[in-house]
Amino acid sequence: MYERLDQCPICKSSAIRNHMICKDYTVSQESFAIVKCSKCDFKFTNPRPEEGNLDKYYESEDYVSHANKGNSLINIAYKTARYFTLRNKVKFIEQLHEKGNLLDYGCGTGAFLLHAKKQGWNVLGVEPSDSARENIEKKFQPFVFGDLKEIKLKKHFHVITLWHVLEHVSTLTETLKKLKKLLAPGGKIVIAVPNCQSFDAGYYREYWAGYDVPRHLYHFTQATMKVLLTSRKLKLVETHPMKLDAYYVSLLSEKYKTGSSKYINAIKVGYKSNKEAKQNNNNYSSMIYVAEIAS
Repeated sequence: MYERLDQCPICKSSAIRNHMICKDYTVSQESFAIVKCSKCDFKFTNPRPEEGNLDKYYESEDYVSHANKGNSLINIAYKTARYFTLRNKVKFIEQLHEKGNLLDYGCGTGAFLLHAKKQGWNVLGVEPSDSARENIEKKFQPFVFGDLKEIKLKKHFHVITLWHVLEHVSTLTETLKKLKKLLAPGGKIVIAVPNCQSFDAGYYREYWAGYDVPRHLYHFTQATMKVLLTSRKLKLVETHPMKLDAYYVSLLSEKYKTGSSKYINAIKVGYKSNKEAKQNNNNYSSMIYVAEIAS
């Protein structure tokens, strides 16, 4: 079953127009429409599977952030990149706040949380996917919940992270509102999402893996992220690139576009995407946004 949104999830405008059609290359092979709000330019998948029907679109060993099992060359590249970025992610949040309480929303199989805990953070995670939670180490499972409602501890978090998660959350503004209430004074929310204004997004268009329909319900730019945060009374304080994503996303996109993994061309596109972003507009393939409660 599918649901159609009659209003923009951010600005509530009903002025919505078709933008492009993309295919789900990972699981269902279905096609989905991406629409664009005429008022704030926000792009979102519409219609989309109903919330209770989304799980089946994650049922693939190729979806490694949940399954952690796929062993294709692209999946190995993902796992290798993840191994090297875990340490950098922890270093990144330590630049934002001294070690304290950390909540990772959409923690997948818990790799980031495990590393942060080893570095001295007090950690909790939320992962709505039952299958992903089953792949978390048993000794670590008590630190991970299926829903924010299950967190009964009367404490706030100094850092809340959403690493490539917000684009998956059907209750977009409501979830941000709940997370904001859990944020300690002076705390930071860290949101990493694909950027559909990047060079690689423009190069691959409907084949761009960053669209990842229908799992990705929303498709952000720097401008629309700022509009979203402002609407929730959050202040954007920093933006940072995720440069490795340009290569991984291009590898996937090349396969979707040509039917084969043209690694050399994908690497060229990833390199050019990062170069264009650095020289011109800061529009990297994926962006990290750091926000705090607006005063």
